[in-house]
Amino acid sequence: MTLHYEIHGPQHSDAPSVLLSSGLGGSASYWKHQLGALVASNRRVIVYDQHGTGRSPAELPPDYAIADMAADVLAILADSHTASCHFVGHALGGLVGLQLALEHPQTLASLTLINAWAAPNAHSARCFNARLSLLDACGPGVYVAAQPIFLYPAAWAQENAELVDAEVAHALAHFPGAANMHARISALREFNVQDRLPQVKCPVLVSAALDDVLVPWTQSSLMAKELPHASADYMPHGGHAHNITAPEAFNRTFLGFLERQPK
Repeated sequence: MTLHYEIHGPQHSDAPSVLLSSGLGGSASYWKHQLGALVASNRRVIVYDQHGTGRSPAELPPDYAIADMAADVLAILADSHTASCHFVGHALGGLVGLQLALEHPQTLASLTLINAWAAPNAHSARCFNARLSLLDACGPGVYVAAQPIFLYPAAWAQENAELVDAEVAHALAHFPGAANMHARISALREFNVQDRLPQVKCPVLVSAALDDVLVPWTQSSLMAKELPHASADYMPHGGHAHNITAPEAFNRTFLGFLERQPK
C-alpha cells in the first residue's frame, strides 16, 4: 500500500468497522477526538492520510478528482479485508463518502457528513479563492497561518491559542506543496452530485454547525432534504471543525446514530 492507514480497536475484519476521512488537510490525526470514543464502543476504526498529504506522499496530477480519492478508500478497504464500513467524512472527506455511496454503495453501511456539501456554492468558492491567493502570493506560511480562521470560531481559537499555534506549526512543517493543494481544491470545486442525492440508499447523518464560516450550514440542509434516509443535526456553535471544538456534543449524536444502524 502506498497509502498510510491505521486500524485502531479490534483488529479482526468482522468487527463493526468505521472509516474516518478528513477534509482538505487530509490527515488521520484530525480524528483524535473521535478515536477514543469509537474504540471504547468496541468498533474497529480505520484512519488514513490521503494521497499527497502527511505520510502518504505523492505528486497529484492537475486533473485529480474526488473519484480518485474514493478509489484510494476502496484500496484501503480491500487491503484491510473490510467488506463494508460506516464512513465518516469531514468536508472534502464527505464528498469522498458521497462518491462511494453513489458508485460503490455496497461498501457503505452508513454515511456521516460533517459540514460537507453536494454542489459548489458562491460563498465557499470565495473562501477558497482567497486561500489560494494567499498561498500563491505569500507562500505556505501565510496560507497555513490563516487556516484556523476558516476552521474554528474566534472565541474557541482565542481560548485555545497555544493548541492552534501548535497546529499551525505542524501543518507548515508537513505542508504538501502548493501544486498538491491546488489539485485538491480543484477536485472539491468540481464535485457536483446534488441531482443524484436521491440515489443514495444508505442511512446518512448530516451534521453541521450554524456558525461555520467556510461552508454555509444551508448546504447540509439542502442535502438532508434530498437524501432519502437522512437525519440532520445542526449545532449552534463549533465552526467548520465542530467535531474538534465541541467533541462531546458531536460524539453523543454520532455514536447514537451508529447505535441505530445494523452492526
